[in-house]
Amino acid sequence: MIDRPKFNENFQYFEKEIIVEIIDIFESEYEDRFKALRENISIRDFNQLKFHAHSLKGVIANFMDPVTIELSRRLDEKAKNKDEDGLESLFSELEKATGNLREELQNIRAELTS
Repeated sequence: MIDRPKFNENFQYFEKEIIVEIIDIFESEYEDRFKALRENISIRDFNQLKFHAHSLKGVIANFMDPVTIELSRRLDEKAKNKDEDGLESLFSELEKATGNLREELQNIRAELTS
């Protein structure tokens, strides 16, 4: 769940249109990001998994959702350590949490554009 006070603080100097654009970019990249992560996990390409997980972690951090930030951090760490233990279940948790984040971001987007 997005920490709205921290989200508002993070984006306090941005115009509404820019925040909407950032949300739209995240949304437009979502499917490709998760497709790449899924593929990296499937073939155990830890180098690419590290790259994609780290990138996702950075993007998600902007939205101040502690659950998705922590899950993406853990995936990044597992990739870095080439740790297969619980990798699929962690990814599943991250995918679900990120789905919830997307819903919240769409609500924020609707608020900003109404």
